Amino acid sequence: MTIKIAPSILSADFANLQRDIERISTADLVHVDVMDGMFVPNISIGIPVVQSLHPTTTLPLDVHLMITQPIRYVEQFCDAGADIVSCHVEADTPPNIHKALELIHAKGKKAGVVLKPNTPAQAVLPFIKEVDMILVMTVEPGFGGQKFMADMMPKVRIIRGYIDEMNPACDLEVDGGIDPATAAVAIEAGANVLVAGSAVYKAADISECIAALRNA
Repeated sequence: MTIKIAPSILSADFANLQRDIERISTADLVHVDVMDGMFVPNISIGIPVVQSLHPTTTLPLDVHLMITQPIRYVEQFCDAGADIVSCHVEADTPPNIHKALELIHAKGKKAGVVLKPNTPAQAVLPFIKEVDMILVMTVEPGFGGQKFMADMMPKVRIIRGYIDEMNPACDLEVDGGIDPATAAVAIEAGANVLVAGSAVYKAADISECIAALRNA
């Protein structure tokens, strides 16, 4: 299983985003957290920032929409340069989430679904054959720097089983409290894409930290 590292720019210096994206050039993806202040109690960045980031890196932009009714904006994020767009299953009705995934694919981009900690693994089943990535939150979404929730690992294992059976090409991503120690736990449970914010950007040597995560 190839392990991919997706540093979250939520922990970057927003006054120097281009510099901080260049500092993670040895990673596999750039994780972009989009929050609307409604679906989660925080506001982060939006379409213009994704548009300005796109030309600064050759790494795929992994855009995690923590927004209500993502169907309203998925096409605009694709047009802005997102390579992967993931929507929370809790953010709208199942038909609208299906439609949002369809719109993302119609733009030639990869589509994903995301589960909050309290959402059961089974919630991915209606979408599993139409996604390229499933993201399991290992913290409550909305803020960086939270502690890893090890009790999410049974959910990760269950979803890994679903993926292996129904959509083997699908990536399984975890996000929240990932450092070299928790990365090993998440990989053992079946995750192959690791989002890490604070651990990467607070590291004395970012490239070393990314390598440590990848080899955890």
